[in-house]
Amino acid sequence: MNISGKLKALRSSMGLSQEKFAERLGITRASISAYEEGRANPNLALLEKIADLANVTIDNLVRSNTNLGDINVPTDQSGKAGIPLVPVKAAAGYQRGFPDAHFVQELPQLTLPFLGKGDMRAFEIVGDSMLPIPSGTIIIGERLEKLSLVKDGKPYILVTKSEGIVFKRVFNYLKDKGVLFLVSDNKRYKPYALDPMEVNEIWLSKAYISTEFPE
Repeated sequence: MNISGKLKALRSSMGLSQEKFAERLGITRASISAYEEGRANPNLALLEKIADLANVTIDNLVRSNTNLGDINVPTDQSGKAGIPLVPVKAAAGYQRGFPDAHFVQELPQLTLPFLGKGDMRAFEIVGDSMLPIPSGTIIIGERLEKLSLVKDGKPYILVTKSEGIVFKRVFNYLKDKGVLFLVSDNKRYKPYALDPMEVNEIWLSKAYISTEFPE
């Protein structure tokens, strides 16, 4: 079942009209109509609201919607699933294709047995905002299902609507200010606030691979 069918089924099971469903989520009826007709997809923040409202997990929503569980993920000779790698040249495409399991399946794969199990993804970063981690480093992240799980000061990869793929330390001010606060390790870059509605995916950084060693 794709995301449009899943949302429509959830709404119907709750006995809510599109108007009432939209009202409970704090969005417009037109948005619900667009999601149910497959003309648009909800972002991560809205998926959190839907999951809480329907008393289901985001994992169930996303995996049912993208059919990730039905796809044979490339494995190594031991049978361990690979970690999809998003290189710089694929970053723009990933911003559009991240909900598409077939797009993700076609990405290069890494195998890092020491990381254990988990929903992992690897991203090649560019720029010097997180020095001493240099441009070109590959960051391996583990998916977070909810923005509320963000722990202050930890480094995360964020897949955003307007800024692309961002690697920063994140501080969670969702409860009192309704924003995430992004901080660079390179003090030349000023911290800034990010609207959670801008976030499509967020990944907790677990490891990195680099051909350069810090001085």
